[in-house]
Amino acid sequence: MKATLKYLAGIAGPSGYGSKTTAEQATRDFSNSSNSQLTAIITGATSGIGAETARVLAKRGVRIVIPARDLRKAEIVKEFIQKETPMAQIILLEIDLSSFASIQRFCAEFLSLQLPLHILINNAGKFSQKLEFSEDKIEMTFATNYLGHFLLTELLLEKMVETAEMTGVQGRIVNVTSVVHNWVKRDQFHFSKLLNPKKYYNGTRAYAQSKLANILHAKELSRHLKTRNANVAINAVHPGIVKTGIIRDHKGFITDSIYFMASKLLKSTSQGAATTCYVALSPQLEGVSGKYFADCNESQCSVLANDESEAHKLWKGSRVLIHRRLLLPPVN
Repeated sequence: MKATLKYLAGIAGPSGYGSKTTAEQATRDFSNSSNSQLTAIITGATSGIGAETARVLAKRGVRIVIPARDLRKAEIVKEFIQKETPMAQIILLEIDLSSFASIQRFCAEFLSLQLPLHILINNAGKFSQKLEFSEDKIEMTFATNYLGHFLLTELLLEKMVETAEMTGVQGRIVNVTSVVHNWVKRDQFHFSKLLNPKKYYNGTRAYAQSKLANILHAKELSRHLKTRNANVAINAVHPGIVKTGIIRDHKGFITDSIYFMASKLLKSTSQGAATTCYVALSPQLEGVSGKYFADCNESQCSVLANDESEAHKLWKGSRVLIHRRLLLPPVN
């Protein structure tokens, strides 16, 4: 109850920020000059939280790379950002996060640009009400929200480690997750069933499972990075429940009056992007890795999300799958 009241009141936490903080407020003390050499890749940046994250980071001087399935939408976002920040560097590249082959092509194209990579924000998300499969024959929500970002991170990780070594600037990976990861029960979370839920598919459960996987990914990769003394951190963030198209699309299930009252408790897009921007740029988080953040403050995730053996099993299964599918050398 206390936490709920704190959220509703927007009371600041130890970071000095809270649930009402906007992305611009969370980054206003960050020097543009110190960020001018940074490069960030932000998935899902053609709308919503991702687009706001791109706008604010660009305003703070960060070069932005937007991977997009729809380059027309990406171009609109680019024009919008550069109208506000004319000097912003925005690069658009094509990707379909549900496709292993497309992710490989994107990474090859990005790496050919010979740019540094300081920040990777795995923000894109998909919610499939009906069971559908990717071209790799994997359930679409899991393929897009988790495995696509897992592969993207794998293929770009060495560039991030190399950039951190050369510049002395800590690399930061941000996995955008959700509080709904708490809904997942241990007996529901089996790798093979996540890939192919043959029966009793439930869109909400699939979404929650993919968001749990995002946190477990951050936890396990953080341990690997620490073991090799790499100057790259990875954290997971819950943006809050934000006023988005998904909420509007489901308005028909509730009355207008309830929707009106509930909408007053939801975050704006800028408030939703605040935690992502804070974790990506804040000097306060230098060296912080493997954590879960909400409302711009470190927070508690579920017991299952903190399970090291579960995180390792998921990480190992994911690596074996992508290495086998992409005909890469065997994993250790």
